[in-house]
Amino acid sequence: MIFRAVEDADLIRQAAAPSGPGNLEAFNLLVSRWEKRVYNYLLRITSNREDALDLTQDVFLKAYQNLRKLDDPGRFAPWLYRIAHNEAYSLFRKRKPEADSAELAPDQSNAGVVVGGSPVFPLELTLAVAGALEQLSSEQRETVVLKIYQGFKFEEIAEILSCPVSTVKSRLYAALEILKIQLAPIKTRGVS
Repeated sequence: MIFRAVEDADLIRQAAAPSGPGNLEAFNLLVSRWEKRVYNYLLRITSNREDALDLTQDVFLKAYQNLRKLDDPGRFAPWLYRIAHNEAYSLFRKRKPEADSAELAPDQSNAGVVVGGSPVFPLELTLAVAGALEQLSSEQRETVVLKIYQGFKFEEIAEILSCPVSTVKSRLYAALEILKIQLAPIKTRGVS
């Protein structure tokens, strides 16, 4: 992971350098390394494949246009996810008047956890987790996705979401309690 971070930092410096033939090639390598992760993040918070694909393209376009503004190449991941967060919430704001509730309706056809084209978990478990995630507030769900699915540290999540670390922790722990209740076996819920 350390070696890869150094490589990413080098690619960022090359892509952000004044115009040259290697700029676009370096950025394309960054895209190939990060696009699947960004897409999966956006898919989990939008619950819509087409929106996630469109947003992923928008995220990388904005990243390319603003790469020179990134002060520390070591902070590329939180910076990139901040752009993704902003793009997703911009979409939510645009659609809010047409939505019946504060949350967009989830698309259950995208519920499966898939790695390399094959499901990782049994369908029932995948659907249960997707349903439980939908019970969370959008802030809690995004925090869970960033921590559990994307593996960010609390400080990085705070940077991505523009909130204090204590808020990130509070959202995560509250969400985990809700998920624990939602995913508890039926016997432990008092039903035999």
